[in-house]
Amino acid sequence: MQNLIRESACGVIEKLKGGEVTPLDLLDVLERRIAEIDGKVNALPILCFDRAREHAMALMKRAVAERGLLAGLPVPIKDLTDVAGVRNTLGSPIFKNNVPARSDILVERLEENGGVVYAKSNTPEFGAGANTFNEVFGATLNPWDTSRSAAGSSGGAAVALATGMAWLAHGSDMGGSTRNPASFCSVVGLRTSIGRVAHTPKFKVDRNLGLPGPMARNVEDLALLLDAMSGEHPADPLSLPKLPHSFLSAARSGKGPKRVAYSPDLGITPVDPQVAAITRKAAARFAEGGAIVEEAHPDFREAHECFHVLRAFDFAVSKAALLRKHRELLKPEIIWNIEEGLKLTVEQIERAETQRTAMTERALEFFKTYDLLLTPATIVEPFPVQERYVTECAGKRFDNYVEWLAIAYAITLACCPALSLPCGFTSSGLPVGLQMVAAPRGEAQLLAGAKMLEDILGLRDATPIEPREPR
Repeated sequence: MQNLIRESACGVIEKLKGGEVTPLDLLDVLERRIAEIDGKVNALPILCFDRAREHAMALMKRAVAERGLLAGLPVPIKDLTDVAGVRNTLGSPIFKNNVPARSDILVERLEENGGVVYAKSNTPEFGAGANTFNEVFGATLNPWDTSRSAAGSSGGAAVALATGMAWLAHGSDMGGSTRNPASFCSVVGLRTSIGRVAHTPKFKVDRNLGLPGPMARNVEDLALLLDAMSGEHPADPLSLPKLPHSFLSAARSGKGPKRVAYSPDLGITPVDPQVAAITRKAAARFAEGGAIVEEAHPDFREAHECFHVLRAFDFAVSKAALLRKHRELLKPEIIWNIEEGLKLTVEQIERAETQRTAMTERALEFFKTYDLLLTPATIVEPFPVQERYVTECAGKRFDNYVEWLAIAYAITLACCPALSLPCGFTSSGLPVGLQMVAAPRGEAQLLAGAKMLEDILGLRDATPIEPREPR
């Protein structure tokens, strides 16, 4: 049974549907794997196997055809999202004992579609910062080198996938929070289009910088989880209806791009030369699938100013009350971000929203020429975990703790779906991800292109791995 950890999610679901295994079997496999592995990486600090088994047994009373897309496959949920009866700490001492009474509608949908929640994955405090550590559970370690960061904020989800403690995982992304850990851990993480995955609105009905999305070890599994997560819901006014064709069928369609653009830096950020070389080489291999590959990118010149303002505004709206009541329990980066938001003027917010609209318009125009945009997913290889964030790259020092994420947050601002696909390894043996971007609402085209390149690169079976000590 333990050999199941090496199976794809699609393969395991076929076994579930064929009666070869049961959801209870899978929970047993995961519980044993977590007991063996998680102490080395700290990816899944909250477990809820009793709840999971109750849910699995209820599912098993239904006919196999009535168990949903996931058919009883276990899925961990990021520790920012409510699961009824399970701790949701948000990585913060303020909420270390918080147990919500009701699940987020995203979780309800996954469970309706046959997902079985068995764990919560580790995250930085409130998901802030692309290094997964917090004062409640400590740091999550990169399994490729346990002295290195797993990035964040969906670091626990990425590590669980990379080490065989999950077949699929829920994540979320504002400035690369699925893409960065996917890149650092050699898995696949998707930032979705606005509204693609319904979730419970909090603090602001139209809040859309941060979005939930799927993570997996390969593109087909990612598409499968997106199918299980997507669809409109009346509680989320921004949510989109399901498309007539599944994302899994799109991934398997073989419809590769005709013209793609590669940019090492989007014109706005330094990039480690080795990371640039690896991603450029991977992007060029699209030519083997018949695509024209050129170097180009939309104009993102306002990205730093725009993201700084809109992120700060989001922090003020969602966390100012916590600053007033619990300042001493918040990490310094969050205090800074909230205070930056509270200082904003209406004119600054007006300017930032205008900038975002302009960048989105330019991106839409760009995608009239190119089917996909390719860049590094993250500008550096995994860095030492004790460093809170990347302070410099290629001789450029950053002004704050999020500026090093510009290659991801520029895409966020343009409202485009984007994923990180494993594309190679540095000379240190550490993973590098290629960011692949499509036009807004273009997930189907994105997944088809990603599957084509995944096949060309041949890195699909790089995970799961056993955690590796520093060299």
